[in-house]
Amino acid sequence: MLSNDILNALKNYTANMKNDVTFVLQTGEHAKRAELLEFLSGIASASDHIKLEERDAGFRSPITFELVTDKTTGIQFSGIPSGHEFNSIVLAILWASGTEMKLDDALVNMLKRVNQTATFEVFVSLDCHNCPDVVQAINQFALVNDNIRTEMIDGGLFQDEIEKRDIQGVPVVFLNGERFANGKISISELVTKMAEKYPAMNHASSEPSLPLQDVTVVGGGPAGVASAIYSARKGLKVTLVAERLGGQVKDTMGIENFISISSTTGPELTGNLQAHLQDYEITVKEHVRVNNIEKGRVKTLTLSSGETIQTKSLILATGANWRELGVPGEKENIGNGVAYCPHCDGPFFKGKDVAVIGGGNSGIEAALDLAGIVKSVTVFEFMPTLKADQVLIDQAEKRDNITILKNVATKQILAENGKVNAIEFEHRDSGEIEQIELAGVFVQIGLIPNSQFAEGLVERTQYGEIIIDEKCQTSEEGIFACGDVTTVPYKQIVIAMGEGSKASLAAFEYLLTYETKAQDSDQSLAA
Repeated sequence: MLSNDILNALKNYTANMKNDVTFVLQTGEHAKRAELLEFLSGIASASDHIKLEERDAGFRSPITFELVTDKTTGIQFSGIPSGHEFNSIVLAILWASGTEMKLDDALVNMLKRVNQTATFEVFVSLDCHNCPDVVQAINQFALVNDNIRTEMIDGGLFQDEIEKRDIQGVPVVFLNGERFANGKISISELVTKMAEKYPAMNHASSEPSLPLQDVTVVGGGPAGVASAIYSARKGLKVTLVAERLGGQVKDTMGIENFISISSTTGPELTGNLQAHLQDYEITVKEHVRVNNIEKGRVKTLTLSSGETIQTKSLILATGANWRELGVPGEKENIGNGVAYCPHCDGPFFKGKDVAVIGGGNSGIEAALDLAGIVKSVTVFEFMPTLKADQVLIDQAEKRDNITILKNVATKQILAENGKVNAIEFEHRDSGEIEQIELAGVFVQIGLIPNSQFAEGLVERTQYGEIIIDEKCQTSEEGIFACGDVTTVPYKQIVIAMGEGSKASLAAFEYLLTYETKAQDSDQSLAA
């Protein structure tokens, strides 16, 4: 089941394991058990530190296994973690054996304060590229605190559970039997939601955790990383705060317009960004968010971990997120027929009728992706003409199972028994209201700036974009902004990187006069 190339790679990965790890596999009969046994035996053959044991451990099914060291790790897998989840099992083995996890100390301390049982179930599809992030995040939580347990469940092998819990999209996370999170969710969002249920997590010191910083960058996408690197190259004290490195780029599967590189992927580019960051003395606070920013000559940031950072200058590079329709039935049915990622959730609608909202490049690309999986795709475009590139439109018009409706407005998404079953829309030229029966709605209508935290801090447009000048300066002295969160036109990776570099140069220029201004201010007050 595992190729020689994969086995050789596993031997390299596991060469430095510090502790033994045992797969404890539940006994019993299941159609997939022989395949799972072969899969686990193959992994175990890569290292003397990995063992396989079969016994009645009271797990969910005969295709459930748990990772055990000198004690239980609290990490279980129900199904065969292949496909996108193969990295999840490999990382779980390495982390359980003592390989360092890349969780910030403040985050680890928060998780250690969970003083009650927290049992997670993470339903996944092996074709979902967002699912491993959630599985791997909660696996780390379990290794930090014995009160936390987690189980990856392959929805394709547990259809009875999928039906019972009305799951129509992944990842879906349950905590202690109750639905906890749907869809793509970052570590910082998971921890924030956990802190609502386990208040003890919030008892942290608010004392500054670092010396006074010259530059603090908020955001870990192309703009934020470029800002941090350019600032560090000037010899400045730099901290980067990010919910996740890569930002939206991490979810982009194909990138063909990044000049000098003819083709790459979001995960690959994110890995390159992270590697470049590590070349410099940059303090990275990942998986946390900024809860509050106090203005002043020295700006004070309060993080979701409870830490505070004081900084002379600030660069906001928080990017943008998927824009929601804002119609009845959308939020209520996320994960039950409403989705934003055709790559992740498309397979759940195999042979069914679906809609794509949005006629731009993202919408038409989504329709083309889905057309090879589903029965039919109906594209809804609000304007009289499509905004997508003509080459994409031409491809869509050649597909027999893609229908394009223009000049229509989505009114509501309808559901029955907890599942989407229709969409209601209006023909804008006639006012006629119509319904189409379908099983899924994929929303692809662009991005919205992640600038909510900056309300009252700096000036923004009516659309939420942070207003900047030609040097990325905002309305507040010493606060700069760059990338998709700003008024800069053309939201592209290469432009975001350039803007991030420009913002850091502007911040450096500001810092050159920082002490002079402070001395002048002190002398003025003394007089």
